[in-house]
Amino acid sequence: LAAPGYDCAPIAMGTNTDPYQPIERDRGITRRILEVLNEASHPVTIVTKSALVLRDLDLLAEMASRDLVKVCLSVTTLDRGLARRMEPRASTPVRRLEAIEALARSGVPAGIMAAPMIPALNDAELEAILEAAARAGAAEASYILLRLPLESKALFADWLQTHVPDRAAHVLALVRETRGGALYQSAFGTRMKGDGPYAELLGRRFASACRKLGLNKEPAKLDCERFSPPVLA
Repeated sequence: LAAPGYDCAPIAMGTNTDPYQPIERDRGITRRILEVLNEASHPVTIVTKSALVLRDLDLLAEMASRDLVKVCLSVTTLDRGLARRMEPRASTPVRRLEAIEALARSGVPAGIMAAPMIPALNDAELEAILEAAARAGAAEASYILLRLPLESKALFADWLQTHVPDRAAHVLALVRETRGGALYQSAFGTRMKGDGPYAELLGRRFASACRKLGLNKEPAKLDCERFSPPVLA
C-alpha cells in the first residue's frame, strides 16, 4: 500500500478462501489486515461463510461510515442438516443470516451470495435463501453455479456417493448440462453461471427474485478517494 504509484482499488477478501476460517479465532490475521486498511482508509469487500465476521464489527462499522467496506455472507442452503454435511466447519445458516442482520443494523452494507447452487440438490432453495437474506437486511445479492475445477470433480463425486447416492448420477448429469457436457468450464464468461437451458432458468429465477425482493437496487459504492498511503517506519 505504501509503494510509490500504488493505484487504490477495493481489495477483495474471500474470493479464493474464507478469511474467517476457524483458525482466525486464534490468529487474528484478518483483523490485523482490516486494521491496516482502516488506518489507510482503503476500501475492501469481504465474502465469508462465518459469523465470526461479527467479531470485527467495530472496525467494519467504522469503515462503513466512510464507505470503505461491504460484507457478503455466503449461504448454500437453509437446511441445517444439509449444511452440516456440506460445510461441517462453517457457521449454521441461521447464524449467517443473523450476521447479515447485525451488520445491516450497524450500518455495514450487507449482501447474500447463494453459492454454490447445485442442480437437483439445493438449487430449489434459491428464492428462499434470497428472501431470508432480504428479511435480515441484505441489500445486495449474487449467486454462483457449482464450479468443479481440478481435483474437486472427484471429491464432489465421492461426496455425492457418500451423502446422496440416490441422486448422485442425476446431479452430475445436470452439472454437465450446464457445462457443455463437461463437469467444468474455466472460461471467464461462463464459469460462474454456466450455460444451457438449466443454467439460463436459474439466472432468470435469480433476477426475478431480486426484483421482487428489492435486492441490488442501489449497490453500495466504495470510496477510493479517501486512501492515504501508510508511512513506513
